[in-house]
Parts: sequence; C-alpha cells; structure tokens
Amino acid sequence: MLPKPESACFVIADISGYTGFLAGVELEHAQDIIADVMDTMVRRLRPPFRLAKFEGDAAFFYAVADKVDGSVLQDAVEAAYFAFRKRLRNISQATSCACNACSRMQDLDLKFVCHHGEFIKQKMSGRDELAGRDVILVHRLLKNGVNERLGGHAYALYSDPCIRAMGIDPAAQGLVEHRESIDIIGEVTCWVRDLEAAWQQEKDRQMNQVTREAAAAVIEFDIAAPRPAVWEHFTQPGLRPKWRAADEVRETSQSGRRGVGTVNHCMHGPHAIIEEVLDWRPFDYLTISTLLPMPDAPKVIMSYAFLEEKPGATHIEIRLARPKPKDQAFLDHVGAEFQKTITAEIEKLRQMLEGQDGAPAAVEEPMLPVPAERFLTQPVRTNLPT
Repeated sequence: MLPKPESACFVIADISGYTGFLAGVELEHAQDIIADVMDTMVRRLRPPFRLAKFEGDAAFFYAVADKVDGSVLQDAVEAAYFAFRKRLRNISQATSCACNACSRMQDLDLKFVCHHGEFIKQKMSGRDELAGRDVILVHRLLKNGVNERLGGHAYALYSDPCIRAMGIDPAAQGLVEHRESIDIIGEVTCWVRDLEAAWQQEKDRQMNQVTREAAAAVIEFDIAAPRPAVWEHFTQPGLRPKWRAADEVRETSQSGRRGVGTVNHCMHGPHAIIEEVLDWRPFDYLTISTLLPMPDAPKVIMSYAFLEEKPGATHIEIRLARPKPKDQAFLDHVGAEFQKTITAEIEKLRQMLEGQDGAPAAVEEPMLPVPAERFLTQPVRTNLPT
C-alpha cells in the first residue's frame, strides 16, 4: 500500500554558532555543553511535539495535527528558548573551568523554523523517516535572510501556512512579515518573532506569583505526565471542560494570544466564574484572580505551580493567596468545598493523562544526548594552543 499523507506542524530548532564554537575548543567539554543545552531545549518541546531526529546542530520535531493552537506553539517555542538561555547562564555561573569551550558557551544561540503541511512515512536504513514537499520546505527555510534583518538575534520564523493553521492575526501578536524566495518552490511569506527581544522582556517582567511560603493554603497533587501536557489541560479552553466542572470556557484576549490579561468565563449553566490571568510563565506557573458568582464574593488570587521533580512527572501546587481580613470568613466558607472539588477534578485529569496509551509515533524517537556532567567544574587537559 502507498503511504498515506498526514498533516503536521513541523519545528526545527537549530543551534546558531555551533560550527564556530567547535572550531579550536576542547571537544570533551564542548560536546558536554551541547548535549546539556540540547537536552534542556528538547524537553521543553516534547510534548506537544515528537522528536523526529537530530540533524547535527539541529533537532527536527513534528506534531500530527490539522490545526494548531497558536498560543501553545508560540509558548512552547519561547519556553524552549528561555530554558536554553537560562541553562547556559546557570552552567556559566556554576563552572570554574577556564577552557575555551566553557569560556565561549555564551556564543551559542538558537533559531526556530515552524511550518505546517503534509508528510508521508518512508522506510530508510531500517527506520521510518518523514518525507514530502513540506518537509523539504521547512529545512530550506533554515537558510534565510532573517539574520541580516535582526542583526544576528535569535528568532522564530513561522511560515504563512503555519500562521493559517494557528488561526491567528500575526501582526496583532507582534510578528513581523518576512519573505523568502526558494528555488523550485518560489516565494514564501513568513512571520518573525525576535527571541532576543522576547528574552529581555521575560527577564525584565515582574513576577506575580503566590509563593509557597506566603500562601494561605497549598493544595498538592502529583500526575505522571510531562509538564507541558498538564499545562495544556489547565489552560486550553477546549480541554478544561473535559476534566473540570464547567460546561465551556469562553476566552477573551486582546491580541488573540493567551497570557497576561486573558479573561476566562467558565460557564456553569447560566452562571460564570470569571478568571483573569495576572502572570503567565509556561510551563512553570500561572497566577489568576477568580471571582465566584456569589453575592459579595471577593476576588481570590491563586497561583498554579507546575514542578518537574523527575522526567515525565508533574507536581502541582495550587497556592491560595492570603485574603484581606474582611475576606477571611468568605475564604473559610468556600475553601473546604474548593479543595473537595479540585481534588475530584484532578483525579479525573490524572486518569485521563496517565491512562492515555497515546498514538504510536510516526517514527521512532531517537535517544536524547546524555551530558557527562551537568555542571562542569574541572578544565579539560588538551594539546590545543592557549
């Protein structure tokens, strides 16, 4: 039988400065650094994406889907980039090594190319590979003129088919139009996000989190599922009614992208619980204010924290902020019922996520690179000139 085409979103994460970094540095530490940051980045992208294969200094991902949630895709890309930058910073601060590789690790950066189209599976060297015009196109888009436009900054490039699959207004979400001309294929309209600028904004943005120490109460759960999967079920309007006691969730966002300022109306028959997002840090935590449809109800502030205590598992902490003295009686009145309700809902979510067999991968996922040491503390002896 001929292979059947499938629709998918493709993402390639490419390490910029890789060739220059490897030239003239100690390969032992260089490869350990590359493995470490690659591992960090990959774990932020899957799920929702599957890893198709490593391609030297790049990783090729895909997610089988006719449509793509624009917030989820952009959050996944930016979370992967932010994690990459934080990891480089943390390794640099933790190591006392003065070798060339450790000294020059900050020269590394990332770029992402995202496209939506079709692929087929074909057998090559004993394993399934993704093939097709759109697979070729996403790889060809790696060679583009965005570096000249942004001055070498890290970026995410979204093809116009990817934008259409997301169903978003790219200009309203701060993306900049860009065009590429590709042999045989022709002109391709794309949209660009400056990830260096996004990283600076992320670092400067004030946190609004109810910490564990400052919380009036903390409700805790464990689910044997990756953080991105748990995050999606807590935040996507289409997924929340599958496990939470709501008929539907009506979402309003000024730009069309989920985040700070998004307002949700969680419908319970004719009544609505109104939530406003106060802080949004995929996939670490979000903070919301909640207004219950009850007379004289105050706004209740809470943070949902998602902690990865081991790979593939998520520890959830629901941290309720201390109320004003005049609101304490109300919180005492509804607190026990809230804990009872959320416990039952989380149990339903746990059964959903832990009970999923999952569709088989279109290709067998390769093993992640394993760094020899997470924090490099000793210089490598080499015969290279210093």
